[in-house]
Amino acid sequence: MGDMTNSDFYSKNQRNESSHGGEFGCTMEELRSLMELRGTEAVVKIKETYGDTDAICRRLKTSPVEVCGEATTSVIEDEGEAEAGWIEGAAILLSVICVVLVTAFNDWSKEKQFRGLQSRIEQEQKFTVVRAGQVVQIPVAEIVVGDIAQVKYGDLLPADGLFIQGNDLKIDESSLTGESDQVRKSVDKDPMLLSGTHVMEGSGRMVVTAVGVNSQTGIIFTLLGAGGEEEEKKDKKGKPSKMQDGSADAGQSKAKQQDGAAAMEMQPLKSAEGGDADDKKKANMHKKEKSVLQGKLTKLAVQIGKAGLVMSAITVIILVLYFTVDTFVVNKKPWLPECTPVYVQYFVKFFIIGVTVLVVAVPEGLPLAVTISLAYSVKKMMKDNNLVRHLDACETMGNATAICSDKTGTLTTNRMTVVQAYVGDVHYKEIPDPSSINAKTMELLVHAIAINSAYTTKILPPEKEGALPRQVGNKTECGLLGFVLDLKQDYEPVRARMPEEKLYKVYTFNSVRKSMSTVIKLPDESFRMYSKGASEIVLKKCCKILNGAGEPRVFRPRDRDEMVKKVIEPMACDGLRTICVAYRDFPSSPEPDWDNENDILNELTCICVVGIEDPVRPEVPEAIRKCQRAGITVRMVTGDNINTARAIAIKCGIIHPGEDFLCLEGKEFNRRIRNEKGEIEQERIDKIWPKLRVLARSSPTDKHTLVKGIIDSTHTEQRQVVAVTGDGTNDGPALKKADVGFAMGIAGTDVAKEASDIILTDDNFSSIVKAVMWGRNVYDSISKFLQFQLTVNVVAVIVAFTGACITQDSPLKAVQMLWVNLIMDTFASLALATEPPTETLLLRKPYGRNKPLISRTMMKNILGHAVYQLTLIFTLLFVGEKMFQIDSGRNAPLHSPPSEHYTIIFNTFVMMQLFNEINARKIHGERNVFDGIFRNPIFCTIVLGTFAIQIVIVQFGGKPFSCSPLQLDQWMWCIFIGLGELVWGQVIATIPTSRLKFLKEAGRLTQKEEIPEEELNEDVEEIDHAERELRRGQILWFRGLNRIQTQIRVVKAFRSSLYEGLEKPESRTSIHNFMAHPEFRIEDSQPHIPLIDDTDLEEDAALKQNSSPPSSLNKNNSAIDSGINLTTDTSKSATSSSPGSPIHSLETSL
Repeated sequence: MGDMTNSDFYSKNQRNESSHGGEFGCTMEELRSLMELRGTEAVVKIKETYGDTDAICRRLKTSPVEVCGEATTSVIEDEGEAEAGWIEGAAILLSVICVVLVTAFNDWSKEKQFRGLQSRIEQEQKFTVVRAGQVVQIPVAEIVVGDIAQVKYGDLLPADGLFIQGNDLKIDESSLTGESDQVRKSVDKDPMLLSGTHVMEGSGRMVVTAVGVNSQTGIIFTLLGAGGEEEEKKDKKGKPSKMQDGSADAGQSKAKQQDGAAAMEMQPLKSAEGGDADDKKKANMHKKEKSVLQGKLTKLAVQIGKAGLVMSAITVIILVLYFTVDTFVVNKKPWLPECTPVYVQYFVKFFIIGVTVLVVAVPEGLPLAVTISLAYSVKKMMKDNNLVRHLDACETMGNATAICSDKTGTLTTNRMTVVQAYVGDVHYKEIPDPSSINAKTMELLVHAIAINSAYTTKILPPEKEGALPRQVGNKTECGLLGFVLDLKQDYEPVRARMPEEKLYKVYTFNSVRKSMSTVIKLPDESFRMYSKGASEIVLKKCCKILNGAGEPRVFRPRDRDEMVKKVIEPMACDGLRTICVAYRDFPSSPEPDWDNENDILNELTCICVVGIEDPVRPEVPEAIRKCQRAGITVRMVTGDNINTARAIAIKCGIIHPGEDFLCLEGKEFNRRIRNEKGEIEQERIDKIWPKLRVLARSSPTDKHTLVKGIIDSTHTEQRQVVAVTGDGTNDGPALKKADVGFAMGIAGTDVAKEASDIILTDDNFSSIVKAVMWGRNVYDSISKFLQFQLTVNVVAVIVAFTGACITQDSPLKAVQMLWVNLIMDTFASLALATEPPTETLLLRKPYGRNKPLISRTMMKNILGHAVYQLTLIFTLLFVGEKMFQIDSGRNAPLHSPPSEHYTIIFNTFVMMQLFNEINARKIHGERNVFDGIFRNPIFCTIVLGTFAIQIVIVQFGGKPFSCSPLQLDQWMWCIFIGLGELVWGQVIATIPTSRLKFLKEAGRLTQKEEIPEEELNEDVEEIDHAERELRRGQILWFRGLNRIQTQIRVVKAFRSSLYEGLEKPESRTSIHNFMAHPEFRIEDSQPHIPLIDDTDLEEDAALKQNSSPPSSLNKNNSAIDSGINLTTDTSKSATSSSPGSPIHSLETSL
């Protein structure tokens, strides 16, 4: 249970364990294992071990009245080439330092932002505790074991504890168990209160027994990998941890059974890791495959690197051959010993030129461009309410093809408001005018709503001017109180006249009653009961209804059916939740039997029926329209009923009437995707998900199943990239599984935030659209940079190569190349990677995995500009001295001073790059390259800055930069040639790309690709879908082998009795059984081959059941099939070596 450790709290805790054990009457371990029990089991344990809860209080040196707070505590915190030889090295070092510092600084600031947000959220959370007899409110982080905490309706429990006193306390434990029914807590039946659960009814006091990572939510946190790093540290130090003893392990498994009730369901597609997930390194929790951009960049960088290596090798070989042939063959010079140093110097010079070509060919600026682009985007996304926790999530979002969104709070405002009402025989489609309602009816209505709701539910004035009033407490009740205020009435005086303690009897709302009723005593000693609840339930119990004059009239079943048809169904079809408000009067004597609920909650008089709506956020329909235009499918996954969900989906624009789409409930969804055995099948999911738009009444497991099904689907040629929004603890697995998980910053639980990649600080769907825009912008920024970078590279490599071959010297010297390469790389990456996004990014479909990084248009631009630059540079190289009437710089002796000729070439080259940088701002063939240039001040600064530095280098660079100062007219010519780039850019734009069929694209990730083997070994964590595809060929081969072996096996079984002792038929019914077979041992040291295709596994298991029992080798193959590396232990297995074995016969037959 090593993964439960969190920071150095444990080490401290273990040191203090013995002392605390003596100081307090129980240890942390005991309390923790106690909190993992539920219900009667817990009561029995408390009685056996401690006696009662008061005894535990005494052991913790606390009492329900007095509290001494020195209890154990834990908080979740948690180049003149000779003299200037150093310049090259320094320049390279500088660029490396740049990359490292930018990355480190960016990570640090991102972490700081996140910590800031966390601490702000934590400080705002206060909780009421009793200390030294005083009731005080303290920040959640300061609660300690032994505190007496006061819990009331609406609280989110911050720690685990034991219920010691209170009344009618009901807890919603769905965030931990997924069960929506509320659990009644009592001292004698179920006193366990767990962190992360909500108090739905009643109030009481609890003694805190576990906080931080020892609480139940803390345990889930650590299971999600929050404690991974600490565990690794522990492993390195090799210190035995107390937490790893057997009892703790048993405790963990128990916690698993209860906290993650759906632990096995969380892996619905039967991943072979199911059983062993815990034994594997917890770091594997973070298995994220390479992002699309990373994959493409890796591939492109490898391709460019190889090309550069080949070019540099050819350069060196040509130079050496030319020199030797010219010197020793043509001029017939003998090799003199005294000339050896000179020849060696020549060879070193050739080698340096070769290295220069290689250095220029490889785009070192690429990692920097990616880092800067992502860092810049992340910073700006913070302003758009996206707090990015994982850098690559930002870029992945640009490729998103599907978004699975929650309804409440994300698409809707989570503010319940009454929008329709049926009062006094009239159906009002909007809030009625107060004067149109009878005074008697109005009084009854206000009293029924004000008194018959939790007094903790209030409508408070808005925090900011112009904002909406704040709703506190139960949202439905807030909606009803808002209705009272809309009718120009006030509920506060009614509550003041009838305070909470005067209420005679309260029947609280629960999922069985579906209603809430409150009984009050009237001044004449008679009783009145107000009732409210789901209209279909309450109307069945009504026998009268108030008419327009405020008088009760008879309400028959026939009237009820008509009302359902004419009022309630139309409201439900508009996506409204219908609530009926009613009352009943009782005589003072005889006093009714209040415990006989069936008689009491009957013969009611209906006051009104209201339709409550959780309105769609005003900006959501437009945001969803943008998503759909951008090729992203939005699906709604909600726990609400299907009619409401469908109505909201239509309002949002997720579904349009007349379209071919599916709206399913969770039960129906499960029925359709499972086979007769109740197992989920990918083929069945593939039939549903493309048309599915709304999944209503869904459980967290359904959400996870849907996300996994879409991601694993091979139904479309492109793999789907799925984003998911979630706010509850139970959304954790789906958020973790998705390519990008969005957690809600306001309504989200800590567990959801921990599992997410991006936190929406305003809980708003339209912020997701901004994330898509930024993600696509990152991709385009990298493409812009590549377009510019590769033009520089192509030209520089060809110039260095041909120059060296023809004149035995590169026209661009090594240090000049480095200036062009490193400084221009770094600056260009800054300039082009910080372009702000525009709405036009949302007008195209996602690029997907198969779209090449360098499109045909970009390739046209790269080669087109390269042609222009090469033509001019070679013109200057061979006839430049005649044009400018200067000395030729060609064929200069070894250590000659810099020439004006080569300086002009260098200067012109840099000018052309500067103006081409402006061209590179557009990658889709747009004509106006200056569009929006002033929106990016960084770009303008860099272009002007580079120009200024270039003047300094040329005029004052001297020997180190091999430059000779130039005249003004020479400068003008250089700039004029550079400006020609912009004109040439327009010429290239007029050539239609469709005609240039011969142009190849680069940086494409095809389906059949796999990551190189070395990379897999370096980083076992990264899976690529392309890799799975390649494995398919191997699978087919293995299957063929399986079948041949099975046939051979049948023949051999008759000949040899060797197998009888070895194999028992029941041990090969499933893959999981043979894993425990003594002949095999699982090797954890080797990298695990990722799961290939879950459906293959199922077929394979079926194949094994149908065929006769296969041999050991056969088992080994299916093991490879299921993604587990096995080795056969030859000492035990006779099969592997005996001449009569299937392997032997297979070899001979093959």
